[in-house]
Amino acid sequence: MKKKQKYYVVWAGVTPGIYDNWTDCQLQTNGYEGARFKSFDTMEEAEQAFASSPYDYIGQKATGTEQPRKAAAATGKLPPEVIENSLAVDAACSGNPGQMEYRGVHVASRQQVFHFGPVYGTNNIGEFLALVHGLALLKQKGIDMPIYSDSRNAIAWVRQKQCKTKLPREPRTEALFQLIERAEKWLRENTYSTPILKWETEQWGEIPADFGRKG
Repeated sequence: MKKKQKYYVVWAGVTPGIYDNWTDCQLQTNGYEGARFKSFDTMEEAEQAFASSPYDYIGQKATGTEQPRKAAAATGKLPPEVIENSLAVDAACSGNPGQMEYRGVHVASRQQVFHFGPVYGTNNIGEFLALVHGLALLKQKGIDMPIYSDSRNAIAWVRQKQCKTKLPREPRTEALFQLIERAEKWLRENTYSTPILKWETEQWGEIPADFGRKG
């Protein structure tokens, strides 16, 4: 059965407006002080609500300001120096090289924003691709928040606009190298103001996007 379409009105958030998916709504509201938002079944209802006061719609059963705070509180307290309204990216690899995947997670809520893989590759490549994926997504959505990575190599490669992997290019890695080329092309052709920040694992614990597979 096809999932019913919902429309999300954000009265107070990073960029107020009407969004047609939950992920975009969360990116606009999670960690935003005093965020106000609610879902509607039709675009007409959403447009009418957006043109009105949120207090006409946000009642006891509505979404609204409490949800982001509860989500953040349920996941444990973050160090005070961590910017909560941010995106964290990480990769995991079964063997190196091996089956690799990466993802992006909103820091305050711990909600997964994107995921890719598994595909044959290395952890460093995954960290690089995750960073570029995050940069491209935030630019596309017009969202202003920093990105955390725990990989110094990936951060350096992104700043140099080149994935300096030593992984051989062969039939089983061809699809991966095409992704790398797309990522490098995006970096060469786009500018961005998104801060790329190093996640200090020794001080703060595992990055929120960690896959939790370290033995």
